[in-house]
Amino acid sequence: MKTTTQDLTFWDHLEEFRWTLVRSAIALLIFTIFGFIVMPYIYDPLIMGPTSADFFLYRALVGITSRIGWLPDFAGGDFRIQIINIQLASQFFRHITTSFYLAVILTFPYLVFEVWRFIRPALYSNEKKNIRTVFCFGTVMFFAGCVVGYILVFPVTFHFLATYQISGSIQNQISLDSYMDNFLMMIFMMGVVFELPLLAWILSRTGLINRKFFITYRRHAIIALLVLAAFITPSGDPFTLAVVFFPLYFLFELSRFMVRPEEEKV
Repeated sequence: MKTTTQDLTFWDHLEEFRWTLVRSAIALLIFTIFGFIVMPYIYDPLIMGPTSADFFLYRALVGITSRIGWLPDFAGGDFRIQIINIQLASQFFRHITTSFYLAVILTFPYLVFEVWRFIRPALYSNEKKNIRTVFCFGTVMFFAGCVVGYILVFPVTFHFLATYQISGSIQNQISLDSYMDNFLMMIFMMGVVFELPLLAWILSRTGLINRKFFITYRRHAIIALLVLAAFITPSGDPFTLAVVFFPLYFLFELSRFMVRPEEEKV
């Protein structure tokens, strides 16, 4: 006889949750070890890529920025930032922590699946279909945000901050910890920001917002997103601001299509 959710006791649910955590921890451990092994081979070309003029985004932007005087200069072929280490154990610990963050990204679909498997017995058939779609969409958007953070937001921000000087007598020396903290923060922050359409869908299902909300407050949202873009990229030029603003505005418009129209009843 098949056991249903109603037949399970509190301790049975707790045991299921424990095994969910155990399987998730094992997956993270395996991929962390994998990341630790491959990290020396991918660290320079991937993680340290934005520190050099050879980074693909800089080379792609040269053709645009070199023709328009007021755009930031990405044509400097000698751009290369030397990252320094000032703590004895920093490189070792950064090797471990970066491997762990890589494991989190690689196992994200599996971790989402474990959450889905744990809550699935408590859902109705129609709810299972909706939640499955939501989890898949949320996973795709998280990866999309991480990719945008890596190939666009972080390199543009890093290039500006690394070359900015308030005085010519001051030389920038960027530590490994500072570089990695900003690198990981921006990539994961963009991954989280790209979950905005998913959040809008959830709020719509609870009846808190509908499509009219996005139409009514579009002007307010544009101002708020411009402020957020300026905070993420503290450069004063319109180009750098637009590089961050337009992906954020695309998320706002995508969120509008994810929610219920006004006439639908919740």
